[in-house]
Amino acid sequence: MSEPAGVSIAGQTEEELGGRWSVLVRQRRDHQRLADLLQEVRATHGEEQDAVLGRVCRLVFPYAFAEEAVLWPVVRRVLPDAEALTVEVEREHQEINEVVAALERSRHRDPDREQLLERAVELLDHDVRDEEDELLPRLQLALSAAELQRLGRTWELVRRTAPTRAHPVVARRPPGNVLAALPLSLLDRSRDHLDALARSAPGPLATSSRLTSRALAGLAGAVEHLPLLTKGEDPSTRSGRTRVE
Repeated sequence: MSEPAGVSIAGQTEEELGGRWSVLVRQRRDHQRLADLLQEVRATHGEEQDAVLGRVCRLVFPYAFAEEAVLWPVVRRVLPDAEALTVEVEREHQEINEVVAALERSRHRDPDREQLLERAVELLDHDVRDEEDELLPRLQLALSAAELQRLGRTWELVRRTAPTRAHPVVARRPPGNVLAALPLSLLDRSRDHLDALARSAPGPLATSSRLTSRALAGLAGAVEHLPLLTKGEDPSTRSGRTRVE
């Protein structure tokens, strides 16, 4: 990334960041939640770790979707070199999607699962640092507190209705990601409920829930391959360009 401008949002007060409704305050709050969850990921194993990873996904992917659909278009409008800045973050988001998708396909005893897990944690940590130390401080200098609060309300609305799973084929930019929001959010959030039921329900119901979740995963995979949902992104963030197969 380019040289930092401004002060990292990590150590600033809510007032300095534009008030409690500011997009910067909301983002930092989610970053803190993510740091706590990643500690839990490192401390757990097996099905317990799977449950924590599910919570990570339900935090990270709506957050990233709202950034890509709401925040980064504003950044590209108000910062002179924002195209390069946001493309780099979008590449990180794409690799996170690829790695987490591969992690979801893996089994607990697979030899490369631990490597995928460590890479996912590393990418998430790096993404937070890039945003808190470089990109978001520059946005802070370009917008007023009122503008940051309006942006925060829009970002929060989109975040609360966004997909909650990795979708590496969907574009990282509008219009593809915006068109993907409704169908993938419905499928992802249905799977979230089914997976929670599978962990807590008795045998037959748990089995039925797992099978239904897998069927919805297949449907989501078909949806994200629709040509319209890949429109708008930078070529460098297209699926298959990261190191994960």
